[in-house]
Amino acid sequence: MAKDKDRIQKHVNIVNRRASFEYQFLDKYTAGVMLKGTEIKSIREGKVNMQDGYCIFQDGELFLHNMHISTYTEGTHYNHEPMRARKLLLNKRELRKLAKGAEEQGVTIIPTRVFVSERGFAKVDIALARGKKLYDKRQDIKEKDVKREMERGY
Repeated sequence: MAKDKDRIQKHVNIVNRRASFEYQFLDKYTAGVMLKGTEIKSIREGKVNMQDGYCIFQDGELFLHNMHISTYTEGTHYNHEPMRARKLLLNKRELRKLAKGAEEQGVTIIPTRVFVSERGFAKVDIALARGKKLYDKRQDIKEKDVKREMERGY
């Protein structure tokens, strides 16, 4: 029983670090996620991969695609599909802003972070993002190196 308690984390905070390297964030939102059955248990175990995740509009609703939530190990035949599309819960004003922003050339909506709120609900931070050019990525790497050297005291 003690092993089960160790497996489930109290504070889940899964960050898509690659997103900040590949994209420049224009605007950020926090959205709820409609989950099925055992998905919340897998999220609490921290078994989420959202590196290739993206959001698209279908019939006026926003869906999250390519976010892999591993199947729950203790689940039975009621286990969930790992790569299914999940509906994001936002209010109409936020959906209109995102739809208008996503219509621009080179702008997409990507997940940046998955966490569990104080009330126990799974939430996703999404960002309206524009892809970076190669020289922008080099500049970011250079800034990180300078910051690291300043902290070391060189």
